[in-house]
Amino acid sequence: MKKQLIAAAVLSTLLSGAAFAQQTTEGPWMVRARAVHLDSSNSDSTGLGLSVNNKWMPEVDVSYFFSPNVAVELVLTVPQKHTVYSNGTDIGRLKHLPPTLLGQYHFNANGFKPYVGAGINYTRFSGVNVLGGVATLDKDSWGPALQVGVDIPLSRNLYLNFDLKKVYIRTDVKAAGTKVGEFKVDPLLVGVGLGWRF
Repeated sequence: MKKQLIAAAVLSTLLSGAAFAQQTTEGPWMVRARAVHLDSSNSDSTGLGLSVNNKWMPEVDVSYFFSPNVAVELVLTVPQKHTVYSNGTDIGRLKHLPPTLLGQYHFNANGFKPYVGAGINYTRFSGVNVLGGVATLDKDSWGPALQVGVDIPLSRNLYLNFDLKKVYIRTDVKAAGTKVGEFKVDPLLVGVGLGWRF
């Protein structure tokens, strides 16, 4: 009886070790490329009815897995150009660059790998030309970011990815150096793409 218990314990240890080894054969890194639709909430306290256009944009992220469940993700894109509107009238242009850093928890649901994330966004505004330079924006925005998504395995290291993020981006609007209100972009980002685990 004692030999059977020892054998069962050894077998259990070997199986759990094999399962862990299988989970980690992919390596700790993952890179995803997505097409993302930016849908801005567009609210402001200036009385100008400010908004920016919605658009599709490219996005790349790099993730590092500390364990099969816990990862950190850095989300990157290129500077994005937007048209600025006041109550639907074109009043200028701006660019923004919004890298985001997220901590994530990944689940394993019969091969599918849903995840949730939370972190921080930094947005740098540049190329601002609103009302011929009469209005200016603060160049820096810091805010929280929330995320849900899923990786669906296509092959050993290749995944189909669906991702949804809410990012809080806002900036002070000034005229002649005086703050006249706050503009909140606060976009919802809906993305689809491919991920490579290595």
